[in-house]
Amino acid sequence: MPIFSYLVYPEQDKKQQLITDLTREPFCEIKVAENQEVLILITDTPDEETNKSLQDRIQNLDSLQSLSMTFGHK
Repeated sequence: MPIFSYLVYPEQDKKQQLITDLTREPFCEIKVAENQEVLILITDTPDEETNKSLQDRIQNLDSLQSLSMTFGHK
């Protein structure tokens, strides 16, 4: 089961929308920084195909500015 963690940066003034968008995605856990415009995203998917599909959906969110992987384990 692939597990990844990311630093996630929202588009300008879209932090709350990004939180909402990511919360709707399965296999995602979000931690919100209280004093910065950054989120920590942890994904835990059952297989590589599901992981790839999830990454594609996340990267296409309008509220997302940048997604930087900090850890990956397959």
